[in-house]
Amino acid sequence: MLMESGGRDSGMSSETQRTSMSNESVCSSSSFSRLSFDLPPASSSSPESLFVKPHRSSDFAYSAILRRKSALTFRDFHLLRRIGAGDIGTVYLCRLRSAEQEEDLVYAMKVVDKDAVALKKKAQRVEMERKILKMVDHPFLPTLYAEFEASHFSCIVMEYCSGGDLHSLRHNHPNNRFSLSSARFYAAEVLVALEYLHMLGIIYRDLKPENVLVRSDGHIMLSDFDLSLCSDAIPAVESPASALPYTRTSFSCLSNRVFRSRKLQAHQPKRLFVAEPVGARSCSFVGTHEYVSPEVASGNSHGNAVDWWSFGIFLYEMLYARTPFAGPSNEATLRNIVKKPLAFPTATPSSALENHARDLISALLHKDPARRLGSRRGAADVKSHPFFAGLNLALIRMLTPPEVPSLRRPKPTPPFHYF
Repeated sequence: MLMESGGRDSGMSSETQRTSMSNESVCSSSSFSRLSFDLPPASSSSPESLFVKPHRSSDFAYSAILRRKSALTFRDFHLLRRIGAGDIGTVYLCRLRSAEQEEDLVYAMKVVDKDAVALKKKAQRVEMERKILKMVDHPFLPTLYAEFEASHFSCIVMEYCSGGDLHSLRHNHPNNRFSLSSARFYAAEVLVALEYLHMLGIIYRDLKPENVLVRSDGHIMLSDFDLSLCSDAIPAVESPASALPYTRTSFSCLSNRVFRSRKLQAHQPKRLFVAEPVGARSCSFVGTHEYVSPEVASGNSHGNAVDWWSFGIFLYEMLYARTPFAGPSNEATLRNIVKKPLAFPTATPSSALENHARDLISALLHKDPARRLGSRRGAADVKSHPFFAGLNLALIRMLTPPEVPSLRRPKPTPPFHYF
């Protein structure tokens, strides 16, 4: 969690306590994507050992880190205040000491007590999040700026999101719900982020409004990857009609793009890029109770379809200010997820767009994971739903978000020490 919030990491929300649960019992032999094996040792955070993140190339906060001549340490940062606390770490707003005069160059530092995490037997979760942060390079995912050790603490420095999270932002709206257009925008950006994660073989497993942060420019960023599952995803190009993959040459055949006549192109079926980790399986009982899928709630093994279930719950909550299966207790919630039929607050949708939203939610919240929208071809199928018609998802980060929060200037605080 990389911002100020009263959501998941602090353990409380304004409605109910929604904490993530984790009972790791992985039954899949593939524990991490092949991509991760190419990562260098995480022994320092010197510019030579940091990954260059192309989408952050114009980020002043990132370039300030890259300009450093030597490896960063805890002494290079000035802690301003605590902005979040979670199950495996505490997050502080901080600034590079060499950039004290540049007020905009603030960062979020997640500090993990390695001894405490080892005692809780959650060291694997910490390492999983660290590895994923090194892998990803996407506008809607966190940028890892630096990592280092300080005594028995492990520190990672990331991008700071000044706009809060969608859970708290939703409560600032009438009836604690977003408009249809706002919900569609945020859902579209989350969808694009999930597609990228699944392309890398990463199943998120902890999607909820508390984990969807809002940058100062109003665009979103997913956070908290310690519950994620990593496997393999094999990219393919498919025809919607036949669902049979084309040959790999269709990815880069220049002649197909430049020299093929328009007449011939008109006869070609629309092709879909598919990169979904359909083979990943786990027996872990993880997630947040109101967001877990029926297969997880039943104690069965699960795979990529859990993210599409939680995506449906996420959209429902943004539109209707509550989750559809919440009960008076966690046990009751899990029973409802398995047995209770999906219902909407009113029998009749208010508009055609809401009708599309309900149809999408119903397809995502199919209790049978094999028949759930997205379970086979992932985002390729979800993006084609009429709810997203008219949105250019490939260029959505160029659109103006529903709300653009002003950057919150941190209040000056005296230096203090945690170690």
